[in-house]
Amino acid sequence: MDETALTDLDTRLAAHLASLRAERGWSLDTLAERSGISRTTLSRLEHGETSPTASLLGRLCTAYGRTMSRLIAETEIEAPSHLRAADQATWIDPETGFRRRGISPPTAGLDAELVEGTLPAGQTISYAAPAVQGLEQHIWMLHGTLTLIVDGKTHHLEPGDCLRFRLFGPTRFDAPGPADARYLLAVCRP
Repeated sequence: MDETALTDLDTRLAAHLASLRAERGWSLDTLAERSGISRTTLSRLEHGETSPTASLLGRLCTAYGRTMSRLIAETEIEAPSHLRAADQATWIDPETGFRRRGISPPTAGLDAELVEGTLPAGQTISYAAPAVQGLEQHIWMLHGTLTLIVDGKTHHLEPGDCLRFRLFGPTRFDAPGPADARYLLAVCRP
């Protein structure tokens, strides 16, 4: 992806990722070891040369001990308590087209977050580990169908279904189609 295709959020995210690493005093090699992402890819992400995929962001969140919502919200200048729909940050995975809209960005002292996810039909996203062990999540299906594998157990979700779980291991989201899978995700830190 060339730089002209990067969004303002991608640019702010690149700077934030670089600052998180610098705050910890980690080298690119150290972060590569902690995240399982190559040094070259990390450098390209931090320099805004490419937009991260959901999988890469998931690994970085695990290394930094942050939820993806928190990581993205930290790129905002100030998180207001009333956020209009037009102002809610939306991030798009360049690999799968997955859209992640932060409905209620995390704020200091508050640990619950609401996120809207839309995974295009036929796409899959996998996360090797949770950003935070024991993270509580609730997924409420709004449209389409979703096959979700949590810690080796498969769940098939249809509109109106809700799945509640705690994250301790890998997860996989599959949108079998024919429609995109759209859901509301509630995330609560343990």
